[in-house]
Amino acid sequence: MSEEFPTPQLIDDLENHPKHDNARVIKDLLAGTAGGIAQVLVGQPFDTTKVRLQTSSTPTTAMEVIRKLLKNEGPKGFYKGTLTPLIGVGACVSLQFGVNEAMKRFFHSRNPDSTSQILSLPQYYICGLTGGITNSFLASPIEHVRIRLQTQTGSGPNVEFKGPLDCIRKLRAQGGFMRGLTPTMLREGHGCGTYFLVYEAMVANEINKGFKRTEVPAWKLCLFGALSGTTLWMMVYPLDVIKSVMQTDNLKSPKYGNSISSVAKTLYAKGGLGAFFKGFGPTMLRAAPANGATFATFELAMRLLG
Repeated sequence: MSEEFPTPQLIDDLENHPKHDNARVIKDLLAGTAGGIAQVLVGQPFDTTKVRLQTSSTPTTAMEVIRKLLKNEGPKGFYKGTLTPLIGVGACVSLQFGVNEAMKRFFHSRNPDSTSQILSLPQYYICGLTGGITNSFLASPIEHVRIRLQTQTGSGPNVEFKGPLDCIRKLRAQGGFMRGLTPTMLREGHGCGTYFLVYEAMVANEINKGFKRTEVPAWKLCLFGALSGTTLWMMVYPLDVIKSVMQTDNLKSPKYGNSISSVAKTLYAKGGLGAFFKGFGPTMLRAAPANGATFATFELAMRLLG
């Protein structure tokens, strides 16, 4: 769930697509990658606004952040740091899909009715949880680079980071490339688990009405994804704030500390509970269109791939 959370499996049609259909797995990965890229492109302006709100040292509002960004950096400023998630999203989604599908097969093979298309909701949560934790090892450094670039307000030859590759090189040289991994693991794990749990509950409701999984309309799948994404962020948002603060803090002499607890204590001391919800509005505004775009693109890609 990187700001760029990976797309979950759209359908789990074991009858039409056997467990060991390698071609189907490749199509799922390609379609998921397309959906992830769409999510980044649609959600990036919201995410840039959110990150700047989260990491602002003075009280501000979303409208003030947007006004200053447009004035000082122009519309392109909303897409700072986009190249990194666009490049990395394929690897992230592929890893998350691979682990998630392996966990699904694990549960399907051990359930009493191994031919059933549906797992239990706790099993879907565990599938998403496992995929999210595994994916965090890629998502954390990708988001770290993106956030460093997003919060860099200068331009020209005097900026600290000349681009993604320069940022990666400098972060590695300072030993901070993987900074923020722990809160990313917690956010991705519980976030993806929640996403799958909510999504599958809504799909199961359609099945209980007499629909097959493959008969659920694409617009409903988009709606389910949007609602699931919104629920996800409501569950994990404070962790995302902590992660963003850790990944924008000074690497050698961090003002907020090096652990989740120290960052949380410092944030609370400075801003109370409200400090953990800075940028919450843009994130909620982003959740529906970004996840809607993810599922719509995934559906279109699956139809094109056949």
